[in-house]
Amino acid sequence: MTTSAADIHQIVNGLSAPQKQISPKYFYDARGSKLFDDITRLPEYYLTYAELGIMWDNIAEIVELVGKQASLIEFGSGSSLKTRILLEHLSELAAYVPVDISEEHLHASANQIRDEFPHVDVLPVVADFTQEFSLPAPMVMPVRNIVYFPGSTIGNFECEIAIGLLRVMHHEAGKGGALLIGVDLQKDPAVIEKAYNDSAGVTAQFNLNMLQRLNRDYGANFDVNAFTHSANYDQDKSRVVIKLVSQADQTFEIGDTAFDIAAGETILTEYSHKYTLDGFAAMARTAGFAVEKVWTDAKRLFSVQFLTRL
Repeated sequence: MTTSAADIHQIVNGLSAPQKQISPKYFYDARGSKLFDDITRLPEYYLTYAELGIMWDNIAEIVELVGKQASLIEFGSGSSLKTRILLEHLSELAAYVPVDISEEHLHASANQIRDEFPHVDVLPVVADFTQEFSLPAPMVMPVRNIVYFPGSTIGNFECEIAIGLLRVMHHEAGKGGALLIGVDLQKDPAVIEKAYNDSAGVTAQFNLNMLQRLNRDYGANFDVNAFTHSANYDQDKSRVVIKLVSQADQTFEIGDTAFDIAAGETILTEYSHKYTLDGFAAMARTAGFAVEKVWTDAKRLFSVQFLTRL
């Protein structure tokens, strides 16, 4: 892969902060994407089965709201597991546009979708979806754009950054467009913490893989075995805080910069915010969206929401 000076600058800046941090976008090389797919199938990871249940239970209404001849633009497409439910039922789709930063994983996923749904115009876009990007031209002109953001990825961003991402979605949806999004809800902290500390240790592998990726793709020299995974729920801020914990006093380098890290010191890799319905609606309105419809599972663990542009 091509290593950009901008990426190195971003990584170095994050590691230079009082709380060392690395953007979660660096999770997603081919192995990271595969590990995340594995996470979504774990029994502790309630988010996937709750969201899939919501989709199956309400698919007729979702299809009606999406409408005919729409272009479905999926941000952070991953394995497109939930998208398959939509593609099975959206019989008159203009195009499916999966957008992901992990090129290898994206194209492998897109090819699988083409094989399974030969009637769908599949147009993958390799992009950092936190910034505006150009949409490809489908063979059939879409009546409207529907941005699709499943999972709980919106919760990985702090409020102002999440609003900025929603504004990018607002732009890509365009006039008359809409957003179909997964939003994780506040609940018993014990249920939340189990989801991010699975007994098989897959989430720990996913977190540590970020360091392996930085070593391989960005010339870093982390001792991956000298870090452990940590995930705790901060009830005051309604978010899971995911970190890598140094197990020893050590020094590592990236680019031309060396960093010292003490035993017990941490590198923040991700937040996962949990919302109330009112709280998310207020944030979405700031970005130019109005919540038109909300579906939840019976236990109100998770929500799928349909938002229209104001």
